[in-house]
Amino acid sequence: MNDEGASRTIFFYGLFMDPDVLGEKEVEPSNFRLAVVDGYGLRIGARATLERVEGERVFGSLMDLKEEDLNFLYSEASVADYAPVQVTAFGMDGERFEAVSYILPMERLSGRNPEYARALLSVAEKLGIPEEHLEVIGSWI
Repeated sequence: MNDEGASRTIFFYGLFMDPDVLGEKEVEPSNFRLAVVDGYGLRIGARATLERVEGERVFGSLMDLKEEDLNFLYSEASVADYAPVQVTAFGMDGERFEAVSYILPMERLSGRNPEYARALLSVAEKLGIPEEHLEVIGSWI
């Protein structure tokens, strides 16, 4: 079977959660919706990642992307170490989605990047991410 053009549901929690950022890269997502994943916490070093932590949650967006667009996005050197992880996300209406999220292994997280955190906070505010998560992002500035 040929998967050319097949789409996957992706949970984004970093700058890629903004469809406009993806559009600047000539990637066209579909089915955008805000979502939350429980059992993970946001961590920001040079870039953002998720860490498995009971009792924490991370907000972001769900989008459907073509396989070739995903390969293109994650071929950039700055995100090449991110690995796909299966997650269960919930839309803001409570609808359940099985999705993939690209996560940087914690041992690869390094540095500090307040500029990235500021940019992420701006994107999260623009998208209407809940205040509780804006505070989490702000704590990394």
